[in-house]
Amino acid sequence: MRRGRRQTPWFIYKDIDVKKPKRKVDVCGYPLSIFFIVVNEFCERFSYYGMRAVLVLYFRYFLKWDDDLATSIYHTFIALCYLTPILGAIVADSWLGKFKTIVYLSIVYTVGQVVMAVSAIHDITDTDRDGTPDNMTFHVAMSMVGLFLIALGTGGIKPCVAAFGGDQFEDHQEKQRSTFFSIFYLSINAGSLLSTVITPILRGQECGIHSQQKCYPLAFGVPAALMVVALIVFIMGSGMYNKTAPKGNIMLEVCKCIGFAIKNRFRHRSKTFPKREHWMDWANEKYDKLLVAQVKMVLKVLFLYIPLPMFWTLFDQQGSRWTLQATTMDGNFGILMVQPDQMQTVNPILILALVPIMDSLVYPLIKKCHLNFTPLKRMTVGMLIAALAFVAAALLQLQIDQTLPKLPKGVAGQVKFLNLNQAPLTVTINGTADVSVPAHQVNTGGYLTFDKPVRVVFNKNTSAGTDLTLMSQTRRTALVSPTLDMNLVYDLSKKPDDGMNAIRFVNGLGSPLNVTLGVGDIAPLSVSNYSLVPQGKAEFTIMNRGGASCLYSKELGFGSAFTLVIPSTFNIGSPDCWQAIQVVEDIKPNTIHMGWQIPQYFLMTAGEVVFSVTGLEFSYSQAPSNMKSVLQAGWLFTVAVGNIIVLIVAEAAQLPDQWAEYILFASLLVVVCIVFAVMSYFYTYTDPAEIEAQFRQPEHEPEEKKRDRVEMERKDSDCSKGSKGSDKKKRDSVVEQHNQDVKQSKM
Repeated sequence: MRRGRRQTPWFIYKDIDVKKPKRKVDVCGYPLSIFFIVVNEFCERFSYYGMRAVLVLYFRYFLKWDDDLATSIYHTFIALCYLTPILGAIVADSWLGKFKTIVYLSIVYTVGQVVMAVSAIHDITDTDRDGTPDNMTFHVAMSMVGLFLIALGTGGIKPCVAAFGGDQFEDHQEKQRSTFFSIFYLSINAGSLLSTVITPILRGQECGIHSQQKCYPLAFGVPAALMVVALIVFIMGSGMYNKTAPKGNIMLEVCKCIGFAIKNRFRHRSKTFPKREHWMDWANEKYDKLLVAQVKMVLKVLFLYIPLPMFWTLFDQQGSRWTLQATTMDGNFGILMVQPDQMQTVNPILILALVPIMDSLVYPLIKKCHLNFTPLKRMTVGMLIAALAFVAAALLQLQIDQTLPKLPKGVAGQVKFLNLNQAPLTVTINGTADVSVPAHQVNTGGYLTFDKPVRVVFNKNTSAGTDLTLMSQTRRTALVSPTLDMNLVYDLSKKPDDGMNAIRFVNGLGSPLNVTLGVGDIAPLSVSNYSLVPQGKAEFTIMNRGGASCLYSKELGFGSAFTLVIPSTFNIGSPDCWQAIQVVEDIKPNTIHMGWQIPQYFLMTAGEVVFSVTGLEFSYSQAPSNMKSVLQAGWLFTVAVGNIIVLIVAEAAQLPDQWAEYILFASLLVVVCIVFAVMSYFYTYTDPAEIEAQFRQPEHEPEEKKRDRVEMERKDSDCSKGSKGSDKKKRDSVVEQHNQDVKQSKM
């Protein structure tokens, strides 16, 4: 199309969308096809949220990434999931149509889920059958490919499924369409809630061919199976669907209009040309005034979106930082044992409770108090509540840190002495400090910290002193035999992974022993390796070479480490042999209950209800009739940007304490909230329908306006004359173009 020829967009004419009549099957007044769509959405949401619930723990404990890397990759994936809906909408509206887009991208989605399930099978590369993959690069590569395909699939179909369901209704079925969207939303919440409960349970099981490990293949495999079901169910309804042909994407049209306005303004930046009321008015030469007015309204709302990503920065850390926080807590709720990743279910449960409370109680009460609680004010309050949630998380983290191992700073190391003698032991350090060590126990006071080599003497025997050198930021136990020989062994310096308990045995006898439950053989006067044991009652059978045995049991919580000392006085054949075993606590168990996370989940969910629900309602009310999808895309884009901010801060801040990071995020949100409040103060609410009505005029361009436009182009040509020399040919071409436009408009 020629420059200067005004383009009338496809979406201005609403009567040209001719649908082919299609035979419909109705059940109770509803198209039968929507039942396939609802089941598809339930299965798809189960698949997505089920996989996502265990994802950060998969990174942390299967791929062995640290907390920061696991958090960064998790939020990169979430950001990608909220960027791809724009691509899906463009493909559906401009090329394939909604049905084909859903089918093709669901296939991509399903392949991605299957790849993720395969990537979690440790036996594929576990050649030595020790339970640990030997080629971690293979598993990382497979999981990254799987996550990319999942992000492309789930994001691509996100803007299509609900709209495709709405297409199944006729114009006279407004009530049924409204009910459908309610059921559709219910299916989303049901799928996400059930999957967040079920997949962590599956992950907690143990499975494997050669060795039993946490069952991530099952936790990813069930969501993959549900995605297969979703795809099959959706295709089964193919013959009943009302499939509208693609008719162009309004987002592309808006982008073109904005691009032309910017380009035209830059081309007419000279002072020769008069200023216009709004910079988008520079698109009037090519685009209809109604479209330009609609774009102005959209940009006005999008400008308010600029501070919003910071809310999602905090909100989406429920699945990363807060889940990792729960791994250091006690999940014993009495009759129910809650996994760390199951705490995420608190959010959807509270949403179902808080939405009706807010709508039917809180907001009406505020209105009765004659308070002008506008949507933008609600969103501001929602952001402040979310900031309070992270303050609560920081306070909780301070309490958790009291139960974590406190490693020395710099070059210092820690040691404790374990006395295998039947008599108490005195340890003299550097000839001055005396430390008493009871028989078959460790020294009083726990770990000793040294930042340089020390001289150790046992029982004042200065002729048998030993030099002790510790490695920096490590913990070690010095085993002192009955002959006063010292053997240094490494202790755990951090809590066991995934809430497990680390147990090891010290054999104080003069003969070898064997201990079940993964401990194995223990030589005389030596120590076994740590064995990971889950929460609950653990039973160990101790046996000697003669076949005599002793059963020892211990009730374990979460995240502890113990050294169990079998003393030299141990009588393996006696009925009460287990009472002789001494317990040494290396790392305290998780004593802070997971229930203390509920307040921060409550605050975050309350903030979400006030912020997110109100934000969507505000966007819908301020959007032009045919551009609500543009604002929806902008809203999803803020979620993506918010997740990108998380990975930037996680990698850049490098704060030593987790509570400090929580306070940092809360502070950033408060600052952004203040900025948003100022922006909201100057925002003027508009009625899009009223503005659109002012511009609905016949589509031909008035001759007076054409003359003004040609005069503008003639001035443009005159300005370029001074800089380029000769412009006669250009001016002639402009006049000729004007004549052609007049002819076409008259035709």
